[in-house]
This record gives sequence, C-alpha cells and structure tokens, in this order.
Amino acid sequence: MIKLKPAPASIRLDLPGGATLTLRPLTSAIFAAAQADPLVEAARDEGREGLAVALAKAVADIAVLSWDGIGDADGNPVDPSPEAIHALLDLWPIYRAFNDEYLGPYLLLRDEGNGSAPLPTGTSAGAADTARPALNPAPTAPVA
Repeated sequence: MIKLKPAPASIRLDLPGGATLTLRPLTSAIFAAAQADPLVEAARDEGREGLAVALAKAVADIAVLSWDGIGDADGNPVDPSPEAIHALLDLWPIYRAFNDEYLGPYLLLRDEGNGSAPLPTGTSAGAADTARPALNPAPTAPVA
C-alpha cells in the first residue's frame, strides 16, 4: 500500500564519517530534472554504472540544501557546490549511503511491478523472451 503523507520541508541524511546532508524531499520533479541534466545525458553511453553515478550527482545538485562536517583538504568547511557535491559522491561510502538511504526508497517505489510485462490485450504481447528457441523441435507424441 502506498501511504500518502505530507512531505517534510527537509530530510537529514547522516553520512559515514560523521557528516550530515540536509536535503529537499525527493520528488518526481527533482528526479525528472536530474534525468534531463547534461551530466546524465552525457553518461548514457557510459553503461549502467556510469549512468547511476551521474544520476545520483544530478539529483544531489538539486536536492542538497546544506551540509555539516564536510571540508576541504585543509579541514576548512566548504559550502555545497556542484564541484564539491560531485567530489563528495565520488567517495564510495558516501555514494552508497546517498543511494541507499535517499534515492533507494524512491527507486524501489518506481520500479515496483516492473518485473511484469505489460498486458495490453490480456496476452504476453509486451513480454520479452526469456529463453532461446529450441535448436531441434521435439517430435510429437504418438497417437494411441
């Protein structure tokens, strides 16, 4: 069951290493804008993994409102910017936490039911074949 509830003004995401992100709630508008981002468009030819990272960065560019516990190489706090957000998400534990905790619930809801083929006529017209055709068809059974 999908439970509709008012979206909070912001979401706090605790990251490995003690940093925190304050994010806008993930909405369809944010996700659609991220999918249209030139970064994502350029990554479409990089394979599934490259596309996933580009999409996470594009979403984060839109969704990150502020953060705490993130600084430059000298330990000076830095403000969120596309360059800083991308550098942060290049760190595997951070990307994993962002993907699992922020993007994950949205993607699970989006993909729910996608394991079934569309049935426009009540048949498997939209289904993809899952098995290769037999090389040699089996003979028919003898009639008694």
